[in-house]
Amino acid sequence: MISADGGPAVRFEQVTKTYTGARGSFRALDSVSFDIAQGEFFGLLGPNGAGKTTLISVLAGLARASSGRVTVMGHDVVNDYAAARRALGIVPQELVFDPFFSVRESLRIQSGYFGVKNNEAWINELLEQLGLADKAKANMRQLSGGMKRRVLVAQALVHRPPVIVLDEPTAGVDVELRQTLWHFIARLNREGHTVLLTTHYLEEAEALCSRIAMLKQGRVVALDRTANLLAGTASTMLRFKTDSALPPALQANARVTGRSVQITARDAGDVEQLLAKLRAGGVKVEDLEIGRADLEDVFLEIMEGAGSVAQGAA
Repeated sequence: MISADGGPAVRFEQVTKTYTGARGSFRALDSVSFDIAQGEFFGLLGPNGAGKTTLISVLAGLARASSGRVTVMGHDVVNDYAAARRALGIVPQELVFDPFFSVRESLRIQSGYFGVKNNEAWINELLEQLGLADKAKANMRQLSGGMKRRVLVAQALVHRPPVIVLDEPTAGVDVELRQTLWHFIARLNREGHTVLLTTHYLEEAEALCSRIAMLKQGRVVALDRTANLLAGTASTMLRFKTDSALPPALQANARVTGRSVQITARDAGDVEQLLAKLRAGGVKVEDLEIGRADLEDVFLEIMEGAGSVAQGAA
């Protein structure tokens, strides 16, 4: 399926969403603009409350933007809602299911919502690829949380949408499902499907997404290729474990999780100075590693320093 106007798979144009209540107004989205190219694997990242779910709700037609415009495969999500929605397959965060039907019946019913008939072969492939073949006749109520999550993915894909939206698809699921899901989604992406992913597992975004947008307080604070984001921050991280308190001079730039410590280092000379300060402070270091910054390091650096919109190369 090609975009109606030959343009991007998804386009957000100056999207603003304001909620008004008894305590005043709250701007969940503030002039968000970016495109997602056809066939792209795109990541949307941000802390809780950044506006990711609101943006996806506007994309899906579940919420209406206060101003701005959103299109899917060239179809306006407000003025051409039916066509825009047919082009989307959305895997929500919540486990929403009908308790009265089997897995196969749920997929057939979901197909009917989009007017899709005689797609039993595709349903069988979805069941097989997502590890649901032996659960096809099981009632949805009988499934574990992980299996219900697999069914949600199958429902989102049953009408073969050109654009797949995954909103925290692996939250709280086991490693097997994560591997199964990403293997299948990566295959669909190679076949031309556009994928939009939101996740708190930043290693997933780093491994899968060719380009990433980061939201903070409803605004785009970074938009660039994943490789460029990684190259644009500190290239070296000093990682170690310790039971000692860090010297005050190092605490401000350190990220401490239990016994694990990460400190940014710009170059080899910086590493030598950090190690000297640790020795001088009497810090006993274990499991010392020196490695490159990952997307989590980039994310934290951008979130802590984001004061203005920073948009890189598309």
